[in-house]
Amino acid sequence: MSAAPPPLASIVLTADPQSPRTGGAARAVVEVAVGVFVRGDGAFLLTSRPAGKPYAGYWEFPGGKLEPGEDVRGALVRELREELGVHVVSAHPWHDEMVDYPHALVHLHFWIVHAWEGELRMLEGQTFAWQQLPVELEPILPGTIPVLAWFAQERGFQGPTHRDSDPP
Repeated sequence: MSAAPPPLASIVLTADPQSPRTGGAARAVVEVAVGVFVRGDGAFLLTSRPAGKPYAGYWEFPGGKLEPGEDVRGALVRELREELGVHVVSAHPWHDEMVDYPHALVHLHFWIVHAWEGELRMLEGQTFAWQQLPVELEPILPGTIPVLAWFAQERGFQGPTHRDSDPP
């Protein structure tokens, strides 16, 4: 049995620290459910951010915002159906991360998705790729980089987790 993920720390990952923050310091936190699809061979699914969204073309794990009154699991199931056309069969909470992007302060709830029904269909014009460490795709969304580090730690992977990594 694996240990529960640590509670969300007071440490916030700051993306593009030189850029101004929309809404200033008092902006609301956006809650986001994120699906980390993992196949039996250990490969994980990354999708590109669609045109018209902040960081368009960056690679990330799929997911989206919680709607009012929605819990994380409900949002995860809904978002993955809307984005990828699949139904989540088995998923569990894994890690949380707070990311301060110029456009939003985001609380990411990462869930491991072990089983799903349906064929992956990119319903928002994005692309997808199954990856192993090190990830060869670029650019990687800043909020995705900690996930690659968590995979590396869990899997005993040594070295850079993606192309933009500095050598350890």
